[in-house]
Amino acid sequence: MSPASTGASATVDAASPVVTASSSDTGVSDSRLTPGGPGYRRMSLALFLAGVATFALLYSTQALLPLISDDFGVAASEASWTVAAATGGLALFVLPMSALSERFGRRTVMTASLVVAVAVGLLVPFAPSIGALVALRAVQGAALAGLPASAQAYLAEEVRPRALVTAIGLFVAGNSVGGMSGRVITGWVAQMWGWRVSVGVIGLIAVGCAVAFRLLLPAPRHFTAGSLRPRVLLGTVRAHLSDPLLRRLYVIGALFMTVFGGVYTVIGYRLTGAPFGLPQGIVGSIFLVYLVGTVSASTAGRLVGRLGRRGALYLAGGTTAAGLLLSLAASLPLVLLGLVLITAGFFAGHAAASSAVSKTATHGRAQASALYQSAYYIGSSVGSTVGALAFHAGGWPGTVGVGLLAVLGVVAITVLGSRAARVAAREPLAA
Repeated sequence: MSPASTGASATVDAASPVVTASSSDTGVSDSRLTPGGPGYRRMSLALFLAGVATFALLYSTQALLPLISDDFGVAASEASWTVAAATGGLALFVLPMSALSERFGRRTVMTASLVVAVAVGLLVPFAPSIGALVALRAVQGAALAGLPASAQAYLAEEVRPRALVTAIGLFVAGNSVGGMSGRVITGWVAQMWGWRVSVGVIGLIAVGCAVAFRLLLPAPRHFTAGSLRPRVLLGTVRAHLSDPLLRRLYVIGALFMTVFGGVYTVIGYRLTGAPFGLPQGIVGSIFLVYLVGTVSASTAGRLVGRLGRRGALYLAGGTTAAGLLLSLAASLPLVLLGLVLITAGFFAGHAAASSAVSKTATHGRAQASALYQSAYYIGSSVGSTVGALAFHAGGWPGTVGVGLLAVLGVVAITVLGSRAARVAAREPLAA
């Protein structure tokens, strides 16, 4: 029987293709990290800081797009490539990086990724042209690809299953804090000294996060090295893509991120323009609503426990759609309330979907997470680019329309998943 059917976790060694039982089958799972136990707090803080650094670097130019447009004399659709190139680079390289983490270890790959991304981040302020800036951002995104999938695989191996949703929620919360702090800091620093100094400050903050991450993260105790052979990797990828539930979760992650990427790429242009005319520092402070995402992501475990995965996804999609509609108002308080709802819905949906991927995959967890992250950041690139084009063509309502279509897709896929679950439940009774 396959590992998926037995519940075992298969790890294929390059020298001897042996399938080993997961620690949950052998009783070793008792030594995994659990809330309140030794090492759990250090692990949570380390991965929280990794999430902070990842999102702060990845989206360091997003709040600064109007200033970058003015500096290089380009339109919003061109400046948005400084975001899309970073997320696109991450999407393309997350699967190869996950394969490296299967061979060389999660902690090693995550550390190397942070080091390279931070080094590139310190070069970004010196970009002489929009083309050079986009190229540097693409390299930075590719370097960061080693973080998300490796982190989720590390958690799936080192944390007890019952605590997995909460642990991943804390990592996602770190993403939200990084996204928020990066945008708030860049907004105020850029208002005083320009966008180049502000992205340099983000690079220095990421240096501190990277050092603390490496010092705090406990050494893995349940990792078994796998193979780098392309046939093994492709076989694992095919197995994951043949799983209907994983496919649905991948598309859901991409659609949620399409909404989020489009909204937060364009919102700076809307708020600095008529009728609001806000200064750059205030626009950067708007991203404090990410704190809502921190809360919704960290409580996703309880939400899934009460409503189930599909119920949590319905609630997240409905909340996001309500926020999109509210943001159409010409009133700044209503726009801010809309952003709060969009952020809360997005992070809750992302935490629920990503944790479901980690629980569903019984082997090749790094590849399963990598495929999710690849779809997720492809959604970000599509959202950033299409959202900016829609804004150029139809203003803010155009961007909202793109977001609503993506939310409709989330709901439709979740409905299909509910029907498939009912059919699967009836089949044993019929037999």
